[in-house]
Amino acid sequence: MRGALPAKLLFKARQSRWGLFVLNLLLARTIPFNAPHRFRIREIGEGRVVAFAPYRKRNFNHIRGIHACAIATVAEFAAGLMLLTKLDPARYRIIMARLDAVYFYQAKEDITARADLSAERAEKEVIAVLENSEAATIEMTTIVEDLSHNRVAEVKTTWQVKRWDRVRTRV
Repeated sequence: MRGALPAKLLFKARQSRWGLFVLNLLLARTIPFNAPHRFRIREIGEGRVVAFAPYRKRNFNHIRGIHACAIATVAEFAAGLMLLTKLDPARYRIIMARLDAVYFYQAKEDITARADLSAERAEKEVIAVLENSEAATIEMTTIVEDLSHNRVAEVKTTWQVKRWDRVRTRV
């Protein structure tokens, strides 16, 4: 999604409930896989994104807990958006290269996924690396908790970042 989340929209989502509402509407339309699951962004801070997944039938596994894949997906959603707040999507292509999840607790209520990334780390591990390399990778750790603050999972996503002018795709 080249240039899909302009900085102005992300700034408005940080500043107001209305901006966050508009961002969630846009994300639901541009990431149709997430829409039926009702994943939402709850918070965008300077170095933090919190995503939400409801405890609802569409997200259940066979024993009425939130499915492991739904847990991993909401964690990926939070981490990916966190990266987009630090890296201009008009300049950089961000794609997930790997996902590793460790599950600790069965989710039997709504969950949140929290991803953190400082501007300094993004600069050091991505932007500075891209000055001399075709691509950079960064590993993000997302903590998933239920509403009772039980740690449900820890999800590590590895992202490949390239400048758009370095992306080569086959047609």
